[in-house]
Amino acid sequence: MKYSKYNIFSNIRDSENFFIINLLTGNADILNKAEAEKLQLIRSGAIVPDSDFMAEVTEKGYFIDENEETSLYRKKYLDFIDSREKDEIQIFFVTNYSCNFACTYCYQDQYTNSPHELSDEIIDAFFSYVGKEFSGRKKYITIFGGEPLLNSPKQKEHIKQILKRAKESNLEVSFVTNGYSLEDYSEILAAGKIREIQVTLDGTEDMHNSRRFLKGGGGTFDRIVRGVDACLKNQIDINLRMVIDKDNIDNLPGLARFAIEKGWTKSRFFKTQIGRNYELHHCQSSPDKLFDRVSLYESLAEIIKLHPHIPEFYKPAYSVAKFLSENGELPDPLFDSCPACKTEWAFDYTGQIYSCTATVGKSDESLGSFYPTVTRNTTAIENWESRDLTSIPECRDCSVQLACGGGCGSVAKNRTGNICSTDCRPVKELLEMGFSAYIEINKA
Repeated sequence: MKYSKYNIFSNIRDSENFFIINLLTGNADILNKAEAEKLQLIRSGAIVPDSDFMAEVTEKGYFIDENEETSLYRKKYLDFIDSREKDEIQIFFVTNYSCNFACTYCYQDQYTNSPHELSDEIIDAFFSYVGKEFSGRKKYITIFGGEPLLNSPKQKEHIKQILKRAKESNLEVSFVTNGYSLEDYSEILAAGKIREIQVTLDGTEDMHNSRRFLKGGGGTFDRIVRGVDACLKNQIDINLRMVIDKDNIDNLPGLARFAIEKGWTKSRFFKTQIGRNYELHHCQSSPDKLFDRVSLYESLAEIIKLHPHIPEFYKPAYSVAKFLSENGELPDPLFDSCPACKTEWAFDYTGQIYSCTATVGKSDESLGSFYPTVTRNTTAIENWESRDLTSIPECRDCSVQLACGGGCGSVAKNRTGNICSTDCRPVKELLEMGFSAYIEINKA
């Protein structure tokens, strides 16, 4: 028996206790200091006169036969691949790269807008390609930008046509929008099969308006709030996103209180997420304003302690800790956290095909075209498709690999030039915070 290479073992933040989890065997435990010391002794090869403890850690797979572990890894990997082949595909379609906002941290502000314009012919070609290429697969469409809900007659007609074609194909549609024109699109959206609308608010009114304002100036908060109210009234799901950096994180309690007082958090059509402002291709924010993953979640943990109403608005995941606390079991092992060319594709109004939202619009990242002719860069597509833990050498001996999944392929490529390289996630540190916030407190 050997100590499993997939054990994640560490001290719980602000506690004398420890945690151990193993996503391959699906087990997790809290250990007191004496049990943690026993575990470490056994790991070092010492004989511990506690047969019951040894039997338990062996039964849970924390100590395991090497051949058995290899076989189990192979089985779980094949299960993952089989499951992914049946997963729903998210298909992004960019209607334009133009926007009515001048956000301080926009990563698309240096994109060159193509002189091409969206047309019914391009929309038809998109739906034709999707129908043929993804035939028999569960799928839905997410309309992306730029800003896809610009308040112009021409754009409204395009959105009507997209929703009409999606309805004919029995496909749900989501939108990623700044939310400024949601009210103006309320009747159009009501006629479609809408899955959800993602809208961004970066804080309460003054904070939001200092970061996400109209080109030429002008606040946007009030109109976005009215749009969210209209969607919730019409039972359209809203996914409210707050993009956080060091400038606005202290405004999180205020935004949470605002959403609670509006009654949004009581609605079954409302959910939230936190986006970390970071350097993706290009970002206007100064680097000293940006959090890394650990420092962001450390700051969130401290703010939540001071403002216990925040979890009604948003609960950090802390890697798999939130899932474990809410479900009483671990999620399946994550052999790949990059959906590009597997369960995510992106297309734009110029007729180009891309791997995902992180690459869409970058001409050197195009994987082919769906209009005016269909072309595919098979080599590049196969490279994206091959990316998982088994194709990233640095992941093979990493204890946290089954919680990390290798991270984002686009970020990895930007860093190293190689898709099959790492975008490491601070899994152990996040779990240290998560066990403190969700698991240990409930056990007590």
